[in-house]
Amino acid sequence: MEDLRKYIRDIPNFPKEGIIFHDITPLLQNAKAFGQAIDAMADMIKGKSVNYLLGIEARGFIFASALAYKLNLGLVIVRKPGKLPYKTYNASYDLEYGKDMLEVHRDAISDGSKVVLVDDLLATGGTAAAVGNMVRRLGGEIVGYSFLVELTELNGREKLKPYPVWSVLEFPI
Repeated sequence: MEDLRKYIRDIPNFPKEGIIFHDITPLLQNAKAFGQAIDAMADMIKGKSVNYLLGIEARGFIFASALAYKLNLGLVIVRKPGKLPYKTYNASYDLEYGKDMLEVHRDAISDGSKVVLVDDLLATGGTAAAVGNMVRRLGGEIVGYSFLVELTELNGREKLKPYPVWSVLEFPI
């Protein structure tokens, strides 16, 4: 497999001073690299008992939808407030650089549904942990968390314990 790291572009001071943004758009533009990333993520999930992949807005949609197709699984999307048309359940959380909120349809996850949460990047783990809490409050069971990139120095996986965390690429901050 090709080194996918070369398709991740670092943008200093975005979205605010002191943050280094790991831009995945070069990886998405390269069909071979994107395919290899999806294959690697799929290999980490294959063989596990899963009903749904849950894509976290916005870049998580990209990976979760491709994975759902490849693995023949249902897809649930988690969006910013006001973007979903039906009754929702929400959770607020802290970002590395502020606060935010996400919502999911109340009927998207039923009792006992086995779910893998998917996003492009794991930083501090606040977003993924908040979404995981929503899944559990709606009666779902978390099988694990899947990410393309993990910023290991931020220890985000600690907030996601005791669940498995799978990441294709690991980066320092």
